[in-house]
Amino acid sequence: MNSPGSDVRVPRLSLSTLIAGRRRWIAAGLDLLFPPQCAHCAAPLEVSQASLICAACRAELADPREFCPRCGLSAVHDVSGCAHCRGERLHYSGVVRLGTYTGKLRSAVLRIKHPSERGLALALGGLLADTQLSRFEASMPEGVVPIPLHWTRRLRRGGNGPEAIAERLAQALDVPLATHLLIRQRRTAPQASLPPAKRRTNMRGAFRAGRDADLAGARLLLVDDVMTTGSTVNEAAKVLVRAGAAQITVAVLARADGVD
Repeated sequence: MNSPGSDVRVPRLSLSTLIAGRRRWIAAGLDLLFPPQCAHCAAPLEVSQASLICAACRAELADPREFCPRCGLSAVHDVSGCAHCRGERLHYSGVVRLGTYTGKLRSAVLRIKHPSERGLALALGGLLADTQLSRFEASMPEGVVPIPLHWTRRLRRGGNGPEAIAERLAQALDVPLATHLLIRQRRTAPQASLPPAKRRTNMRGAFRAGRDADLAGARLLLVDDVMTTGSTVNEAAKVLVRAGAAQITVAVLARADGVD
């Protein structure tokens, strides 16, 4: 016989809800046993702090200065852009960056080229998303595409920093990570080893669109770790546009100022 009030239905928790709750308790316990550290400097973080970059590092890694929305350089002269890119033919519509390729940000970019620093790459991607969210939302990307490594170089390195950055940006923007849309079909010489004048020809024909890529009218976010002359992202954007993409926005951790 039912007792008074027994007709009140008690909701049954789904297995996924129980698992999620258990994971939160486990994570909280691990935070108490092993307090989280800044992914950049290893300083202790508050248990409640969502970001994996401490406040001191955030201030040094993120550059609050204005930059050209078209090419990402710091020197903006008027609303039409800057003297550097005004006459340039670019296959992307704009650049969003975390800061300039100097100091601690430069050191961090060099670190994430090693697969052991994947955690730092994810944290920097999160910092880029946090500081530039309004710019990303304005471009309304439908997918995030990392600059790929050639398979031989990826095999040797064991990972790809831009892919980890792109993974975190895709998560923050709640859009798919589309690693299949862009393929590096030619192993090129490292751009850093070449003078600026030869970097454009070095990248010519380096990429192709994925064979199953359906890019008709797509708005994409193209992600790299550092941008110097812009030859790499411009060549990649050209391939995506020719495959049907309507708009390419470039996201980088660092933009090298003063590079011709």
